[in-house]
Amino acid sequence: MSHADRYFPYIDGMRALAVLSVILYHLDSSWLPAGFVGVDVFFVISGFVVSASVAHYRERALLPLLVGFYARRIRRIFPALIVCLLLTSLAAALFIPGSWLSSVNEKTGLYAFFGLSNFILAETGRDYFAPAAEFNPFTHTWSLAVEEQFYLVFPLLFLAWLGGGRGRWVSVALFTGGLLASAIYAGWQSHSSPLQAFFLSPSRFWELASGVLLYQFITLVPTPSGRGSGWARAALGWISLLALLASFFVTTARGFPMPGALVTVAGTLGLIFSLHQREDLRALHRLLGNRALVAVGKISYSLYLWHWPVFVMFRWTLGLDTPLLRTSAVVLASLLAVASYRLIENPVRKARLLKRTPQVAVLLGGLLLVGGAAWLDQRIVKAEGMLSLTSPGRNPAMWYPHGVNADPAYPGCDASPRHQASDGGLLSIYEPRGCERQMPLQARTLYVIGDSHALAYEAMFKQFAIRHSMRIVAYNNGGCPFVSLQAWRDIDHPVCRSHAEAALADIGSRAKSGDILFLASMRMPRLSDQWGVYPLDEIRYQVFSEEARAGRQRAQQAAVDDLMPLAERGVRIILEGPKPVFRSPPFRCADSFNRGNPVCEPGFRVSRAELESYRAPILEALYAVADRVPGAAVWDPFPLLCTDAEACSAWRGEAPLFFDGDHLSGFANRLLLPHFERFISDRPPAATSEPELTGDD
Repeated sequence: MSHADRYFPYIDGMRALAVLSVILYHLDSSWLPAGFVGVDVFFVISGFVVSASVAHYRERALLPLLVGFYARRIRRIFPALIVCLLLTSLAAALFIPGSWLSSVNEKTGLYAFFGLSNFILAETGRDYFAPAAEFNPFTHTWSLAVEEQFYLVFPLLFLAWLGGGRGRWVSVALFTGGLLASAIYAGWQSHSSPLQAFFLSPSRFWELASGVLLYQFITLVPTPSGRGSGWARAALGWISLLALLASFFVTTARGFPMPGALVTVAGTLGLIFSLHQREDLRALHRLLGNRALVAVGKISYSLYLWHWPVFVMFRWTLGLDTPLLRTSAVVLASLLAVASYRLIENPVRKARLLKRTPQVAVLLGGLLLVGGAAWLDQRIVKAEGMLSLTSPGRNPAMWYPHGVNADPAYPGCDASPRHQASDGGLLSIYEPRGCERQMPLQARTLYVIGDSHALAYEAMFKQFAIRHSMRIVAYNNGGCPFVSLQAWRDIDHPVCRSHAEAALADIGSRAKSGDILFLASMRMPRLSDQWGVYPLDEIRYQVFSEEARAGRQRAQQAAVDDLMPLAERGVRIILEGPKPVFRSPPFRCADSFNRGNPVCEPGFRVSRAELESYRAPILEALYAVADRVPGAAVWDPFPLLCTDAEACSAWRGEAPLFFDGDHLSGFANRLLLPHFERFISDRPPAATSEPELTGDD
């Protein structure tokens, strides 16, 4: 039997160590601080195993080699992956309410079908080590994408090896050159662009190539025999195992993957080199080839596929913070992995029918299956509104700030936004169209500049545009507030500042006397995000520290300088006052299956006195800006959103005032609309009746 056809239990033992380290890290990073390097073990093993697998191919021509190779890769990778992706998409549609992150999650899942999800994660700036990554059920597919991209070039570099003779040394030279180039590039990227270095293939190629070169070295260089060589191999094996296990604890994300992954890769290579074709190293073989580790190693691919979406679904619903919940999640992931291995992965890989089928047919059929599965995935995503079991999914108009595009009182009118490219951010234009009784547009225009908190007024913008036949032009930059009076967030942030200047310049080229500029942004310190609560010391520092006071002074002057040219042209400027903020996100706690999640424990009520203390210096600064800019005024929605003298609540009865800890809900948009209308029309603001709560919102 050739080496390529033999089964080596120690390989599955190493796979078990790799997948278990990843699982422990994903359960609680404090248990195994560097468990994420288990993926690097997989990379090295994959390079070694795929080389051993392809080495016995009889085909020497490029096209038959490619067809056979990719047909086998499709059979090995995609059946289990497709089932996992589709069921994960369905579970997400049922239990994960759409939020600011949904589009990234959905795009990651779609691209995972084509081995490209690592590009999405790198492009969107989702750090693997940041909390947001833990709530994307498809984050783990980045490593599969790296392997699949490696397989695109592997047969081209390995072809010369199959010809034997000098061709083998040509292949060695090609992989060596690729490894060196990748390692140098990874070293540079790990410091200049660590996110891209972590996720993208060029900085990971060296890890897979090292496994290939190890196989080629073992094949080309005769294995020494004799008592002395046995002791040397045993020593190398034990040292390599200890180095590998140590890397699970001591590796850091800094300088990763180069030089961060070096110890892990070296330990993996040393273990394989020591054990391959050396059955006399019985102790190491018994350790890594024991029945328990081998059993886990055999299902390691399916276990890797399933553990992450199961953990993510627990985080979104019940939580993943108690021993019982963690045990339940591991058991469920293991059961799904065993089912995937026995019912999908193994049967497809060993199917005699597929082995007898022409490989080109297997390849084409596999590609069609991938395309069809991706199409089905998008149908699931688009049907989320019908499938969702969450309160936000069932009542989108109540929860989501984008609201509805029409108004029953104005038949036929539609104010869905038209989006245009702009250096000042996402440019959205709202104006009524198709109205049965079309009124001419007002001469004046309402302009908006702000971050996602400005966009959270979208429902109000749509209704205002319809009711007053007015054009609203909004410049939105998520994460980039304008006149936040927190200098580090806007005037000292080069990207945000450039967007603000571009938006001001564009408005300056359009605006005329009588127009209105509405400035809404995040101005309060956030008490939480979608994942957890911020430290109190950090919150107080952002408001009361000397640096914060100095920053507000600079930001006040910058605001006056920015707004004065527009005010002098007769543009009326409205500054939004700081709204309440909360420590728990309502959208994550609105249903029976997620209400007990630890993220809900801080609650949805905050002392009014506490919020007023945070608001006071910011509100004072806003009024100071308004006093210095002709025609400027402060519109303060806080009293309408917080009517209790003791504490502010994120709910009004059963209706949410806020979607998460600080973004308005659709219900709150309808609540604020009459007051905003009165303020714009220069009539004194009056108490407003609350919007009617209907079951079909």
